[in-house]
Amino acid sequence: MSRLVIVTLFCVSLFPINHGEGTTVELIPGKLIDCGTLRMGQFLCPDPSYDLVDPKTQQIRGCTKENKARINCLAVEGLICQETHNRTFTKEVSCKWTNGYSFETSLLLSIFLGMFGIDRFYLGYPAIGLAKFCTLGFMFLGQLVDIILISTQVVGPQDGSAYVMPFYGPGVEVIYSDNSTYRLRQDNW
Repeated sequence: MSRLVIVTLFCVSLFPINHGEGTTVELIPGKLIDCGTLRMGQFLCPDPSYDLVDPKTQQIRGCTKENKARINCLAVEGLICQETHNRTFTKEVSCKWTNGYSFETSLLLSIFLGMFGIDRFYLGYPAIGLAKFCTLGFMFLGQLVDIILISTQVVGPQDGSAYVMPFYGPGVEVIYSDNSTYRLRQDNW
């Protein structure tokens, strides 16, 4: 155990922290440092003693409407963070805010009761739900379209939250491309 600590302290002191614009700070064991500038491998996120997933929402605990959560992290042994004066610090990570709408429930409602618009009422779209109810799911064509839209997670809850589904479940990440995300021409093209 003592050999591991000595090796860890020696390795940590070899890697400087780059603050940008040509300034670096040497990591000296026992010195107060800004743990927000640590590189990958110099901290462990989340802290293994931290219970990360909320069993009710199946997302990271403390997820806000802005899809951000603060989790506890642990700096390598020998580093002391300025914020807490010990090895622990908090880091902001992305998450999916949920408001209690289950993916499985909405998909089953769409399959079995979609012709009556119950799926749209459940997701918070009462006008479309009423139109589906009055027209028998737009002659079952609207039910089929809604099954596809809900199963591909194109249609979600009206309040903008994500579905509650298992943490490693069938989540879909939509990738958008706009003027700020374009491919730069490379020299070897």
